[in-house]
Amino acid sequence: MHGVTSPDESPSGQPAVVSWSGGKDSALALAALRNGSPYRPVALLTAITREYDRVSIHGVRRELLHAQARAIGLPLLEMWLPPRCSNEEYEAALATALSEVVRHYPTVRAIAFGDLFLEDVRRYREERLRGLGFEPLFPIWGQPTRELAYEFVRVGYDARLVCVDTEALPSSFAGRRFDASLLADLPPHVDPCGERGEFHTFVSSGPGFVAPVHSRLGRTVLRDGRFAYSDLEVADTGAEACAMTVGSEPAGT
Repeated sequence: MHGVTSPDESPSGQPAVVSWSGGKDSALALAALRNGSPYRPVALLTAITREYDRVSIHGVRRELLHAQARAIGLPLLEMWLPPRCSNEEYEAALATALSEVVRHYPTVRAIAFGDLFLEDVRRYREERLRGLGFEPLFPIWGQPTRELAYEFVRVGYDARLVCVDTEALPSSFAGRRFDASLLADLPPHVDPCGERGEFHTFVSSGPGFVAPVHSRLGRTVLRDGRFAYSDLEVADTGAEACAMTVGSEPAGT
């Protein structure tokens, strides 16, 4: 694995890995760890769907994920999942990934998540991780999502909606910038942070980024008759990514 120089390589604080989707909640969780917490992030861990070569659920191209990790200044670990992944397949991949975390970072025993209020999701993570000898961290848990969404915009993050559940929002929201105008347009039943899966985002710049991640907006496609994915195309891939793969990587990727 290629190294990355990062301010988080300071010896102070307990080391932690951030469960990273590339979206705004991951970015906010990372920022919370970096700003006055007793933990220091040492790497990112992202689930990639094999065959698609994209971030699971979000549908973001892997090249953009790599560029994002470089801009953040942290090594990236990749966990490969099959399409339409079952709980059993996910848990097996997670166990493999965490064994690799220990191999590369022997002192890490904490994984941080950007969850906000879904108790069943938190309970699932706690049960799975503690069974594997890890402590889950929830650095932005319980924060009011409306206030958090506007704070995300106010401090200067730049993000776009890359996936929209059309049962919650019109497909026209896919590809839009996550800004005050979008927040004002959200229907009352949609959480401002999309915590129930109403939408997912990709963050291209903001606090903690040393440079913006360049992309251009491609076409929007509907998958499974429900999910509108807005494709972000690579505009500037830059240098080779600092990434290591954990789990079973498919041939040809």
